[in-house]
Amino acid sequence: MKKTLLRIPTWIATGFGLGYAPVASGTFGATLGCLIVWTLTQYKLSLYIQIAVCAAITLACIPVCTYAEKALGGKKDNGKIVADEYLTFPICMLGMYGLWQQNWWLMPMCFVVSRVMDIVKPFPAYRLQSLPSGLGITIDDVVASLYALAANWVLYLYVAPRIIEVLS
Repeated sequence: MKKTLLRIPTWIATGFGLGYAPVASGTFGATLGCLIVWTLTQYKLSLYIQIAVCAAITLACIPVCTYAEKALGGKKDNGKIVADEYLTFPICMLGMYGLWQQNWWLMPMCFVVSRVMDIVKPFPAYRLQSLPSGLGITIDDVVASLYALAANWVLYLYVAPRIIEVLS
């Protein structure tokens, strides 16, 4: 029983097994973030509550990733750890939780932008990876998600309407 309980943080950190995908484990794991946003949308949360929830799940991610990093052999930012991908995805959709139902393309767009920002790791995200354990694993994704949030709003407000107008 105790061994099973000790495996729970690693199971969460690996995205309930999605982190073991042979390729693009971060992308597979990040899909769970869409489920989190979908779930949060059901509660029609105010922006302030959305921010509080994102802060809480981000803070919870740090010790989970720290534990899993040690349990998986101590390798820095092990690719099997994907909790940082899916637990920070809701950040890149802040304020948009109620918009994607009327705009089917919004969540997939936000997902792609989030993955691009996570892979590119704009300044200072790349440098923040060097922080120890779960903090380094998580904080770079928080910064990348903030960049994605800005890009998503620009795309939603300025680019998408023009594309839709042209296609109409």
